[in-house]
Parts: sequence; C-alpha cells; structure tokens
Amino acid sequence: MASEGSFSLYDLEVVVERIEGHCTCSMRVGDRVGLRSGTVSLPHGSDFCLYALQAAIPLLPAKQRAGHPADWMETDTRVTCPDPACRLIMRIDRVGQRTLRHDDVSAVPLLPARRGRTPRKPRRA
Repeated sequence: MASEGSFSLYDLEVVVERIEGHCTCSMRVGDRVGLRSGTVSLPHGSDFCLYALQAAIPLLPAKQRAGHPADWMETDTRVTCPDPACRLIMRIDRVGQRTLRHDDVSAVPLLPARRGRTPRKPRRA
C-alpha cells in the first residue's frame, strides 16, 4: 500500500507475440522492450522497431495504473504494428509493481489535501 505522497505503477513489457506477415524490421517473436516508471529499456544488444513501438506507447501510461476490473484497459493487452504487410502483434504484460514518490518524479509540489473540500481549479489568467 502506498503512503501519502507515494503511488504504485506496474512495470511493463511490450513483447512480440506473433508475426502474421512480412516484417521488414527483422523483428522476431519474443523481442521485447521494458518500461519501468518512465524509463524504456531493451535487452542488451537487441533492437525494437520504432514504428511498432509507437503503436503501443499511447496505451502504456494507462496500463501502468490499476483500473476497474471491468475496464477494457484491464483485459485488452494486444497491439498491432501499423504496417499492414507486417501484421506484427504485440502483447503488453504487467511484470511487476513499484512504489514511487511524487517528489521524485514531479517538479510540482504535492499540496496537502484540504479536509472535506474538493481542491480548487486553477484560475485562468
């Protein structure tokens, strides 16, 4: 359980599950890229197609967070490369969980919650 000022995120891996066409980027089943907090990593000496990865990137911040069990983000894990000739299918796996502190990942200070009040929206200039 996270304490005040901290929160949990899942560690993720984007894994090539299958290739149903012709991949011109030399991807292979089992190729993977990891996401730990806000850091992307590859196994030593490996490559990962940028075009395939860009299809998964918009989903990763949501997949890092726990959602409602009925939410599609909790059940749907497959992403397709945008190259229709490649038909590369990737799977987003949750492979661990870590606790982060707000102050370590944001330059904006965390304000103490006001008791019984909803935080005010910032005023527009």
